[in-house]
Amino acid sequence: MSKPLVTDELWESIEPLLPAEPPKPKGGRPRVPDRAALAGIIFVLRSGLPWEMLPQEMGCGSGVTCWRRLRDWQKAGVWRKLHRALLNRLGEADKIDWSRASLDSDTVRAKGVKKGTHKLRLLGRTPQIRATPSFVLRNEAPYCGRSPRNTPLCETDRCQHPRLSGL
Repeated sequence: MSKPLVTDELWESIEPLLPAEPPKPKGGRPRVPDRAALAGIIFVLRSGLPWEMLPQEMGCGSGVTCWRRLRDWQKAGVWRKLHRALLNRLGEADKIDWSRASLDSDTVRAKGVKKGTHKLRLLGRTPQIRATPSFVLRNEAPYCGRSPRNTPLCETDRCQHPRLSGL
């Protein structure tokens, strides 16, 4: 028999971090157990299989059920809490090599900068920097921040959405 995807040790670490099952005032179908949903999530993430193709024979519910549980747990902060708990456990066991650790601005906020208002000083001005999709090149016309999927052309004269085919 194959090795279980969710070992007892892993489940003991994760179970206390999971939110309580929401109440069902109107009844309904029984909920897939959290442990089974976690096994389905791990299987899909490790195998690279599309959510819709999760085998029903595994007993994890449907791929959509596992995806929804992953989404709900993300909103509840389960993965952040688990990461912190695992780092604490490794730190207590002195298993972290801090000489290889690094920080960057995506994970640690810069002091004195409000969230979402990153500014760049350039020639005495402080223009607002917008996050643009990676496919927008620096040499293109200014990008207004609207999604090219929803807005084929922008009303702004200065903006030019990237030309995307097949979207």
